[in-house]
Amino acid sequence: MARIKGALMTRKRRNKVLKLAKGYYGSKSRLFKTAKQAVIKSGNYAYIGRKQKKRNFRRLWITRISAGCKVNGINYSTFMNGLKKAGVTLNRKMLSEIAIADPAAFTALVEQAKAAL
Repeated sequence: MARIKGALMTRKRRNKVLKLAKGYYGSKSRLFKTAKQAVIKSGNYAYIGRKQKKRNFRRLWITRISAGCKVNGINYSTFMNGLKKAGVTLNRKMLSEIAIADPAAFTALVEQAKAAL
């Protein structure tokens, strides 16, 4: 049986990494060894970033809801507690959208929360 050399697969593997490293600064986009390290590092940053994105949006929504609550004379934690007791199951994303787009509806939710306390 003939010996098969691995040149083709090695070249494909290296080109795949260099393609992922396209646009990186200096030798990180040209040399395989540094490109491989940069691609691994960027993959880690991307993974962490996907988790931070969720965290940051939640913080934004809470800030918006809190601002809407202050206008209506109630704080955020009391408002959320009131909603829970009233049986309102709106998530923070929707509550923040209501607080921005429809202040009258948000005021109605605040009244409902106050009544449940």
